[in-house]
Amino acid sequence: MSRPEKHSLTLHGHRTSVSLEPEFWKAFQDIAKARGLPLNALAAEIDNARGVDRGLASAIRVFVLEYIQRQAED
Repeated sequence: MSRPEKHSLTLHGHRTSVSLEPEFWKAFQDIAKARGLPLNALAAEIDNARGVDRGLASAIRVFVLEYIQRQAED
């Protein structure tokens, strides 16, 4: 796996950045496309669902992992 890279997002009208490995960023983009959502909308959905103890980058990684695991079950 490669080193994390910073990516800019807009959540609730505010710019923020997350550091994700390119593999996770690509999977995140693919999931947003498959769900027909803009990347920022999916990031906001994940942001709204995450707990206060989990950072956004970690929440995105867990979301990607759980999504892929659900796809493997089908």
